[in-house]
Amino acid sequence: MQPLKEQLARIKRLSKRTYEVWRRQGPRLVLAKFFKKLYFKLEATALPTSGAPEIVHPVSHYHHWVREHFPRNADLRQMAEIIPLLNKPLFSIIMPVYNPPEQYLRGAIESVRNQVYPYWELCIADDASTAAYVKPVLEEYAAIDSRIKLVFRPENGHISAASNSALALATGQFIALLDHDDAITPDALYYCTVMLNYHPEADMIYSDEDKVDEGGGLRDPFFKPDWCPDSFLSRMYTCHLGVYRRSLVEEIGGFRVGFEGSQDYDLVLRLTEKTDKIFHIPKILYHWRMHSQSTASELDNKGYATAAAKKAIEEALQRRGEPGEATPTEGGHWIVRYQIRDYGKVTVIIPTKNLGSIVNTCLTSIFEKTTYPNYEVLLIDNGSTEPETLEVISKWQAKEPDRFRCQPYDIPFNYSKINNYAVTKANGEYLLLLNNDTEVINPDWMTAMVEQAQRPTIGAVGAMLLYPDKTIQHAGVVVGLGGVAGHSHKNFPYGVPGYYYQLHTVNNYAAVTAACLMCRRSVFEEVGGFEEELQIAFNDVDFCLKIAEKGYRNVWLPHVVLYHYESKSRGEENTPEKQARFHQEIMYMIRKWKTWIDRDPCYNRNLTLDREDYSIQI
Repeated sequence: MQPLKEQLARIKRLSKRTYEVWRRQGPRLVLAKFFKKLYFKLEATALPTSGAPEIVHPVSHYHHWVREHFPRNADLRQMAEIIPLLNKPLFSIIMPVYNPPEQYLRGAIESVRNQVYPYWELCIADDASTAAYVKPVLEEYAAIDSRIKLVFRPENGHISAASNSALALATGQFIALLDHDDAITPDALYYCTVMLNYHPEADMIYSDEDKVDEGGGLRDPFFKPDWCPDSFLSRMYTCHLGVYRRSLVEEIGGFRVGFEGSQDYDLVLRLTEKTDKIFHIPKILYHWRMHSQSTASELDNKGYATAAAKKAIEEALQRRGEPGEATPTEGGHWIVRYQIRDYGKVTVIIPTKNLGSIVNTCLTSIFEKTTYPNYEVLLIDNGSTEPETLEVISKWQAKEPDRFRCQPYDIPFNYSKINNYAVTKANGEYLLLLNNDTEVINPDWMTAMVEQAQRPTIGAVGAMLLYPDKTIQHAGVVVGLGGVAGHSHKNFPYGVPGYYYQLHTVNNYAAVTAACLMCRRSVFEEVGGFEEELQIAFNDVDFCLKIAEKGYRNVWLPHVVLYHYESKSRGEENTPEKQARFHQEIMYMIRKWKTWIDRDPCYNRNLTLDREDYSIQI
């Protein structure tokens, strides 16, 4: 075995290359070959040490995940041996304090003192606490650790003012935010340092997080996506642990008084208007404590936070030149409804063949329910022969002569080719691709989609699609799920919140289904439309990934809801010819999009790729 010094030298040479593989391809290769050996070499029966709480969450299998991924003392010792090889930024941990329970205050401070990475300062601002024990506890810790800095505010100013007082003590290149009753894991600053060694340009870093109940048990892990700006406008998901470049925080004026309860949300909204150098560590580095006074326990305890969040979002929309309204949804989250600048024409493109009753249901729902004032429906007839279908087409030509057209295109079925052809016949600046076996439910569906599609940063806009029994057919596409791509939350009952209210909030996804997809015509043409080699399957995923590669963001809307009577037009994949074609299309996707399949940035590598339910990968 090589001496430790030689091992560390080799690690330093290999680590950047290994990290790049980890970043691109997810945990499977790297945990097997490098990081698992170096950082996460855990015994199956080992529990977290260094004061970590007991594991009590068997339902989600989180206790198994913790045993596999939380560091033992031996792992922390290995990290300590690597630290001298790294560039070592100073972290200023900002902690405003006001009357926390004493044991939680001590726990928060001890979690900082237990960091394996030693280059930190803990900047504490007491906001005129009235509890007699607070000042002695703070002075006790400041006396035994010179890295702890204190300021005692003469009067209570609430959390924004107190955070700014703590920020004034900071001298580090980066600040990290810690609530006075929470805790960070012993390796938290170490992993932030590793990230900064690989990405010294980073202005913001955030990690995954979990909660600690009043019995001391870990539960409710939140495995987050990478930076998704539209998801962030619906919910402050980055939250803990948040690390920010201090110079940038000072440039934007720190925390704003008047946004108490959502002061960190407001801070990040403003900060991310100045930088896109935002990085995510897919690892639990923060324990958010649940108790009777905490936001983690019950949002209603801090109802003022909700009002502050609305104000922060709507001010951000104004600053960005995209005015709109933040409308509340469950869980204290938001759906942004944007003002439409220009009600440009929408062309609804519906490929069809026969199945007149199905087509009639679709068309009836569009014309009777849609409130958007400027649209046309372009039916592409792929060789219908049934009299009923021809009668339906004639009926709508007579009933809606200005808004309905039918264009024959009698070729062997090729979804990509049909839609590409349809776009050449479309008059709209917005294209709304729609399956013939869908049915509109809410009248402002098209309006809501245009609100998003008009935005220059947005590529494809998707919708919530339901089976007839009101279970979910589509709520965004996760690339890599099931081997190539799968639907988020498929078969969940309509109305449930989903994974951390994902089903009630606007979210970025790598892809959305073309069963109901809107984009600007200019975006469609920029990416070359659909890949005609993909005749049936995955053509919409390929299309969305081409859009993402151009730098646009794809977005899914929970408030646009349709029924989808899936694949009634085409039938099942139950013949040798269809199965062979499907296999070819799978191989095409794997060859072309391996990087995305290995790691979807809108998902999290700690979540399963075997099921569509956001359960933990164990």
